[in-house]
Amino acid sequence: MIAASNISMRIGQQILFENVSVKFTPGNRYGLIGANGSGKSTFMRILSGQLQATTGEVVIDRDCRVGYLKQDHYKYENETILDTVYMGNENLWKIHKEREYLFSQSELTDEEENRANDIEELFGNAGGYTMEADAAKLLVGLGIPEDKHTMPLSTLTGGFKLRVLLAQVLFYNPEILLLDEPTNHLDMNSIDWLCGVLQQHKGTVIVISHNRYFINEVCTHIADLDYQEIRLFNGNYDFFMTASAMAIELQLKDNKKKEKRIEDLKCFINRFSANASKAKQATSRQKELDKIQLNEIRPSSRVSPYIRFNPGQRLGEKVIEAEKIDKVYDHTLFKNLYFSCANNEKVAIIGTNGAGKTTLLKILMKLIEPCNGEVVHGETVKIGYFPQDTSDMLNTEERAIDWLAHFGPETGLSEMELRSFMGKMLFSGDEVYKSVKVLSGGEKARLIIAKMMLEAGNVLVLDEPTNHLDLESIEALNYALSLVEETVIFVSHDREFISSLATRIIDIDDGKVVDFPGTLAEYDAYKKNRKAQ
Repeated sequence: MIAASNISMRIGQQILFENVSVKFTPGNRYGLIGANGSGKSTFMRILSGQLQATTGEVVIDRDCRVGYLKQDHYKYENETILDTVYMGNENLWKIHKEREYLFSQSELTDEEENRANDIEELFGNAGGYTMEADAAKLLVGLGIPEDKHTMPLSTLTGGFKLRVLLAQVLFYNPEILLLDEPTNHLDMNSIDWLCGVLQQHKGTVIVISHNRYFINEVCTHIADLDYQEIRLFNGNYDFFMTASAMAIELQLKDNKKKEKRIEDLKCFINRFSANASKAKQATSRQKELDKIQLNEIRPSSRVSPYIRFNPGQRLGEKVIEAEKIDKVYDHTLFKNLYFSCANNEKVAIIGTNGAGKTTLLKILMKLIEPCNGEVVHGETVKIGYFPQDTSDMLNTEERAIDWLAHFGPETGLSEMELRSFMGKMLFSGDEVYKSVKVLSGGEKARLIIAKMMLEAGNVLVLDEPTNHLDLESIEALNYALSLVEETVIFVSHDREFISSLATRIIDIDDGKVVDFPGTLAEYDAYKKNRKAQ
């Protein structure tokens, strides 16, 4: 069990949360949700002991192991991938290193000889004889093949380094597991694998995630951080949303009844207060009136951006055609690929990390050249693009409003018009003048969406757009794309996002491409049937 007792956190004049008392119990998995900036990650760091609260304390059951997903992979750059995972269990790692040292000596002192005899038992009891197999199982589940396990962590890209850190915290097998955005940089197969691991966890799990599918699959409870307090709800995210809406509806109905009763009581009092025979009844009703209190209904402090994509010109029937496309780096991503996209299609490109999804997207946009083949765009095509790495597009030396001004019409936009677009993306007041370099990941993503709205493209191309958005922004983007009547091509690992949008699936896997005309659910059923045959 881990509990927060009267926890408050202030940063300067800002109060993130105040006098929060909440208990997280074994056997339950909690989704910690809240708007960007509400303090979710700060609260998680307080629970993990990484940060000291302004007031209050964290109470943890005696002898409970706490595992916290670190984000600093630079600490382990020169370590092998396996050793980085082993370090998750500090006691085992210490015994392992001492054992390696003793066994590497050509001669041992009597004291070292005795220690060498003792350490074998300690090593076995700590799980040393299965440590390599246990670590390898975690790494393979997270998409890191065995031939890379003995390589330095520095040989991996950032996303795969974070997978190793996730394996590190899981290797410790803690009773209390604290995970802040564990699905970042995970593909769908790895997310499904992680869901299975967490569903089998016997202790307490507290997780922050903006992946709706993941929260729904994993969480038994929702911890909602809103208005500087945390409230617990039974059920997953979908149940929480339904329950919240129902609770507000019930409060509104109750208020209506109370308002009707207040009106009736006031009418009676006004009519009969001066009547001696009714004075006693009027006094009784006045007492009843004084006791009636309307429910205080506060809407959530969360705010959603207003996103709408309106094309500047009509899109013709011919959109994008690619014929006999090959792309090879150190291995073949795809060969002899044919792709033709029609108006009003929503195409999801899926596959494991490194399969070539972003490469295919950039080839279709003519941002990079294929090794062979040709890509042709229709004459009416105007692309609106959201890159996977926002730094590819943003100029960090400019202010946000000045950067956005480059993408308006040739006649230019006034500051008021630019502010209007930025306001829809939740930039208010002086926030529009913030330097691009200091923007959060979510702010950068919303700024690029504002650019897309300004550009008024009729073919929208998005590469993992949900990575840095909060749940409210993801839902707003999801809804806006569902309204688009033109062509949308996107890469995503968010099952919920894909399921609600895609009318066609392109799956890239180990150099093979499946082009499936249907939804993700239909494609999953198709794959299941093929396996059964």
